[in-house]
Amino acid sequence: MFGMFKDKGAEAPEKKAMQASGRKLTGVVVSDKMKKTVVVAVSHARKHGKYQKYFTLTTRFKAHDEENTYHVGDKVVIRETRPLSRDKRWVVVGKA
Repeated sequence: MFGMFKDKGAEAPEKKAMQASGRKLTGVVVSDKMKKTVVVAVSHARKHGKYQKYFTLTTRFKAHDEENTYHVGDKVVIRETRPLSRDKRWVVVGKA
């Protein structure tokens, strides 16, 4: 039972994200209408198996933005973190 109640309070998610290792992605903010949340679109190219042509896939991630500092059009870096809500598992680390 030694050290069982060591953690008195939870740290802010962006601080934990800075310390923890996880996937990092770069994308563009496409929505900032929510409080403390931005939607980041991450695009990557993939090659078609049969026709050998490249096409673009875009995935949208909801990311935590504590200070509401990032707005539509900003290029940002996001990092994976613990689940913060039903849809939010990413934290904005900074501008790219």
